[in-house]
Amino acid sequence: MMTANNNTYHRPVLLEAAVDGLNIRPDGIYVDVTFGGGGHSRAILERLGPEGRLIAFDRDADAAANAPGDERFKLITADYRFLKNYLRLEGIGQIDGLLADLGISSHQIDTASRGFSTRFDGPLDMRMDRSEARTAADIVNTYDEQALARLLADYGEVPHAQVLARAIVKQRAEKPIRTTGQLAEILAPHLPAKLRNRRLAQVFQALRIEVNGELESLKQLLEQAVKVIRPGGRLAVITYHSLEDRLVKRFIQTGNFTGEVRKDFYGNTRRPFRKTGKFITPSPEEIATNPRARSAKLRVAERTDEPAE
Repeated sequence: MMTANNNTYHRPVLLEAAVDGLNIRPDGIYVDVTFGGGGHSRAILERLGPEGRLIAFDRDADAAANAPGDERFKLITADYRFLKNYLRLEGIGQIDGLLADLGISSHQIDTASRGFSTRFDGPLDMRMDRSEARTAADIVNTYDEQALARLLADYGEVPHAQVLARAIVKQRAEKPIRTTGQLAEILAPHLPAKLRNRRLAQVFQALRIEVNGELESLKQLLEQAVKVIRPGGRLAVITYHSLEDRLVKRFIQTGNFTGEVRKDFYGNTRRPFRKTGKFITPSPEEIATNPRARSAKLRVAERTDEPAE
């Protein structure tokens, strides 16, 4: 049975399945690159013996308050795109497993001043790391119409992105857009009433991904995972939208992000990972108690002995 975790900060999604997927060795070295409320990390620590180690990452300084007092554990307040460098600083060359629960925490969504949610009127911020300079307001008020339209279409998969981009540019010419409420009010007349909340969520997703460089961070993480996870070690990734999931799925299948199958001199397919089974989604019971889990997909893969390039 898993111990209690900080559900007020973030309720971990697919907790049992994700930790089971890591196939934890008691003396192994594991990495949780999305610490958040610490739910997954605590579950990993429960399965580690005295010689085991767990390194966690979270670029949001607020997460540090959730760190367990355990000598086997260390939290690094940094973007997980720097995984390999920080592991080297810890004297770690290879690890036995890596867990990533992508997206944003309940704490970030529910804190109005962070600007992540369409439910509150707060500053257009959306920075996971508040020491970074660029905010969502900077993007909304400085990107030209074509760049905004591309952003909304590519990262939010928003229909009629050009119309929304034009509305933003027209409004900001009169007055800078500084709050989530202002942005929602500007876009509302251009969104179908029945789909307004969904479309706004897609717009916010696009801005959040751009502010935090999320897809680039994910790509760098996966490329480094090949180099740091030992053969036989596991990779477990929970995604929440198709952009993330597509990158993870392709990388597990082919070792790249284009989906191109690569073969060696003898015609054998080169794969740094092999999937351990079909992707896993939350049960109806988990979704009922944690609605934010409804779009989650867990993919687990095992590192092969294919050399890292």
